[in-house]
Amino acid sequence: MALRTIRIQGDPVLTKKCREITEITPKIRELAEDMLDTMYEANGVGLAGPQVGVLKRIVVIDIGEGPVVMINPVILETSGAQTGDEGCLSLPGKAGTVTRPNYVKARAFDLDMEEYEIEGTELMARAICHELDHLDGHMYTEKVEGPLHEVTYESDEEE
Repeated sequence: MALRTIRIQGDPVLTKKCREITEITPKIRELAEDMLDTMYEANGVGLAGPQVGVLKRIVVIDIGEGPVVMINPVILETSGAQTGDEGCLSLPGKAGTVTRPNYVKARAFDLDMEEYEIEGTELMARAICHELDHLDGHMYTEKVEGPLHEVTYESDEEE
């Protein structure tokens, strides 16, 4: 597998609407694996096609419960609200306060083009909304309440 270059805010590819995936080809399978590897290497919880320069409707998410690959995802239902810090691999070192639904139900296809539904709350709901925004050319910075702030991530080691 290969690590892909994560596009940074300001790259025009991040403002474009993605095309649907009509069939699972070896290239799509490779893309999904590369996206997962790239996301893990960058310590992210989600990554969307345009963030690696591919204008296709595919996202990968892992909030610590195992990888989820979503092809042609659509949000079916949302409820509640949560407000919290949100960051993005396409804007490293920055975060901002964003309000998102606290519950999300979505429909997508897996790598066998089998349709499935996924439900998520809290971080998973936030990740689904965040990544699906990327597929339509939007970044979380459009929704930030107040200024962005610098973030630094501590290592996992106890002092």
